Amino acid sequence: MLLQNYRPQSRLQVKTSQIERPRFPVIDAHNHIGTAFGGSWINRPVSDFLANLDQAGVRVFVDLDGGWGEYILRQHLDHFKAAAPDRFVHFGGVDWSRWADMGDQFPKWAAQRLRKQVQWGAQGLKIWKGFGLKVRDPKGNLVPVNDPRLSPLWVTAAELGIPVLIHVADPVAFFDPLDEHNERWDELQGNLEWHFPSPPYPAFMTIMEQLANLVLNHPQTTFIGAHVGCYSENLVWVAALLDRAPNFHVDISARISELGRQPYSARCFFHNYADRILFGTDMGPNPEAYRVYYRFLESDDEYFNYGTSEIPGQGRWYIYGLALPDDILEKVYFRNAQRLLGIEG
Repeated sequence: MLLQNYRPQSRLQVKTSQIERPRFPVIDAHNHIGTAFGGSWINRPVSDFLANLDQAGVRVFVDLDGGWGEYILRQHLDHFKAAAPDRFVHFGGVDWSRWADMGDQFPKWAAQRLRKQVQWGAQGLKIWKGFGLKVRDPKGNLVPVNDPRLSPLWVTAAELGIPVLIHVADPVAFFDPLDEHNERWDELQGNLEWHFPSPPYPAFMTIMEQLANLVLNHPQTTFIGAHVGCYSENLVWVAALLDRAPNFHVDISARISELGRQPYSARCFFHNYADRILFGTDMGPNPEAYRVYYRFLESDDEYFNYGTSEIPGQGRWYIYGLALPDDILEKVYFRNAQRLLGIEG
């Protein structure tokens, strides 16, 4: 039998909770609308999108796709934000390709473009994972995450009072050799472009140390570390940065697979940093996916699938619920993002 045909069925008899709606209203602080993420919502009525959010109990949806170009940002603002201004928040981005043409003027130009994006209606800045892995300066040198030349961009975000949601690196296994020891082997076999071995890419911890340095060097700028601070496999490391940097926050998008297999550590992490953790899914306006997240956060269920497919997409393991108390749930679901994004209500 081939591994791809293996479908083990657990014989455990454990409780199964059906949580249709969250205990509190939700701000999904990390998600996407664009076609690059499997959606075609730009060609459909906004009412269809809102129906999915209403079904899942999501009050505000944060769209990070402005980083794919200013045209996309304007398109999403005109289509979604204009139709339902209280239900959508859109983030802008940086066109790194212009650095080669603009040379030393690029950082100042990028900061000016951020101001323009905020004038249009953007409420945050999204930095994509190509930064630290692939972005190069005019001399062809890889740009480190903490490159001091980019200070005008981070300073401008602070002046505008908007958060920077930053995704650098990726799961640690994406940097490991693609061999029989790699726990993400299944996932990477289907997405070889996600594999970042060193060389030619920087080592994982090199990128993470640069991220920490960036956050600490700009204490006036609010940073949100995507995917549990980009290091969900090591909550001790993330906690240490949270302790050192009051301007640092994290979201849980696309990482309940990691949090849920370390439930004791994860529950302690949520209790210790309840004011610094934001809800997010990274899975589009998918009611079924939202319910898995609610089950993870609210129930004490044991050993369940963290995804919506038969075989979990990020690794062949199951997760455990955290059974978080109401005061923490309300902060994670809504209050923390409400504060950082300036959302009323």
